[in-house]
Amino acid sequence: MSRIITIGLVVPFAEDRVPAEGPLMYPGIGFLARGVGVRALTPEGYDPAMAKIVPAAVALAKAGVDAVMVIGTSLTFYKGAAAHRRLLDELRAATGLPASTMSAAVVDGLKAVGAKKIAVATAYDGEVNRRLAAFLTEEGFAVRAIEGLGITDFGGPGRIGEQDILDLGTRVCEDAGDAEGLLISCGGLRTLGVAQPFEARHGIPVVSSMPAAFWAAMRLTGATGQLAGHGRLLEDSRGTDRGFTRAAQ
Repeated sequence: MSRIITIGLVVPFAEDRVPAEGPLMYPGIGFLARGVGVRALTPEGYDPAMAKIVPAAVALAKAGVDAVMVIGTSLTFYKGAAAHRRLLDELRAATGLPASTMSAAVVDGLKAVGAKKIAVATAYDGEVNRRLAAFLTEEGFAVRAIEGLGITDFGGPGRIGEQDILDLGTRVCEDAGDAEGLLISCGGLRTLGVAQPFEARHGIPVVSSMPAAFWAAMRLTGATGQLAGHGRLLEDSRGTDRGFTRAAQ
C-alpha cells in the first residue's frame, strides 16, 4: 500500500486550518497546516506573520510533510521580488524540502499559460496593489491594468461572491485592452469556480491565487497538478519539467 503524500501549508489564519480548496481539488492528498496570524491586508498586518513563516515551515517539516507551500499572496510579495526570493531560499534551507509560496505559484501559473501582458484583479487597496504591480514587473510581466476591491480587513475577501469577482475581472480586462491573461490575486477570494466561466466568455486564461497554490504544491511532490473543470492552467498541466519554481531535493 502506497504512502499518502502530505503537503504542509503555512497559512495566514490565526488557527492551523487547511483552506477548503485543497481537499476539494485533491481529495487523495494529506494536508497539514500551521497558522501565522495575518492581522490585516496591509504591510503592518503582514509584518508579524512574515516573521513566523520559516518557523512554521520548520515545524511542518519536523511533522513529516513531503513539501511546504506558504499560502498568502500579498503576505509573500509585499516586500518585493528580492525579499521573496530570499524567503524561498530560507524556506528550502531551513526545511530541506521542496518549498514554495503562493506568489511563486501565480508567477509560475502565468508563465505556464503564456501570459506576459496581464490584467490584475485583487482584493487589495491601492498600496498593496502598487506593491503587487512592482513585484510582477520585477518578475517580467507587463501589468496592463490593475484594480482592487479596497479590502484591508483580513476576513473581508471571503465575503465576496463569485459574480463580483467575475465582474471585477471583466472590468480590468477591458481596461487592459490587450491582456494575454487575468491574474486574480488574494488567497481569501473564493475563485475555484471562476476560471472556467471567465475563460469561456473572454477567451484568455485565468490564474488565481488559491487554485494556483494547490496546483503548485502538487507539483512540488512530482505530480502534474492536472485537474479538469477549473480552467486552462489546471486542465493543461503536463508535468514538472517546464522551468517552474521548484526546490531541489
